[in-house]
Order: sequence, then structure tokens, then C-alpha cells
Amino acid sequence: MMTLKVNGREHQVDADPDTPLLYVLRDDIKLNAAKFGCGLGQCGSCAVIVDGKAILSCITPMVLLEGKQVTTLEGLGSVSEPAPIQRAFIEEQAAQCGYCIPGMMMRAQALLLKNSKPTDAEIRAALEQHLCRCGTHMRILRAVRRAARLMEAADASSTTNRSAQ
Repeated sequence: MMTLKVNGREHQVDADPDTPLLYVLRDDIKLNAAKFGCGLGQCGSCAVIVDGKAILSCITPMVLLEGKQVTTLEGLGSVSEPAPIQRAFIEEQAAQCGYCIPGMMMRAQALLLKNSKPTDAEIRAALEQHLCRCGTHMRILRAVRRAARLMEAADASSTTNRSAQ
């Protein structure tokens, strides 16, 4: 039995420690935003964030994650209150089939957490290992840029609110 901290909650998981995180998320914790694409760490559809860094959950055994914070797309926002990255992808209509989008959003979120104003080249480099066959690449770039602006506005608003108190 292992304890995994996912989206701020602790989960007791009774699985082989070598089980890839993706299977634990989907089968044991019942979170299904991370997708199984290739199972080889080549497509990026299974990306999640661990301690602020995007990782591929299909090739990461859960034993490596004990004591670390795992964040999935479900942990960023909700349907009624989407996170800036989710809102931006919706507003830019960045998804077509949508299969790669959860992984792209998670890697973009990790990028924006460490670099709030990435250049197009930095966005492209961060998303380079993600495969998207639908051709929404330009909308995805616009969505990441929009998310950066939304996050900056949210940070400015929270700073203003704290100063007023």
C-alpha cells in the first residue's frame, strides 16, 4: 500500500510499486484526463505535473512519486471555474479531437509556472514532444499565450486585493 498525493488529496493505492502512474490515476483514483496514447513516453498525452515539473505518467512508476505532489488536469480547475490554461484552450478552440490536449495543457501549465512570459520559441520547445495530428498547432500557441495573460491578470488582481486589505 502506497500513499500518493494527487490534486491536494492523499490516496491509498494498493498496486505494484512499478505500476505506471497513468494506470493508477485512471484505474485506482478514477481520474481520466491523462490519456493513454503510446505507452512509451513518445506522444505526451499522459503528461501530468509532479512538484511543478511536467512528466509522462505512462512511463513513470508510482514508487518514484511517494511524498511528491501530483497534479492532473482535474486538479487545475473545474467546469464552472476553469483554470486560466483551461479557459484559454476553450476560448481559442484549441482542441479538435482533444486527445492530446490534456497533456499539452499540463506541459503548458508547467512552463507558465516557471516562465510567465514565454516566447513562441519557448512554447514550441516545451510542447515539442507532444504529438497532435489534428493540426490545431497555431490555436494551441494562441491558447498558451492567452493563458499567460490570464495568469498575469489573476496575479495582478490578487496582489491588488492583498494590498487593499
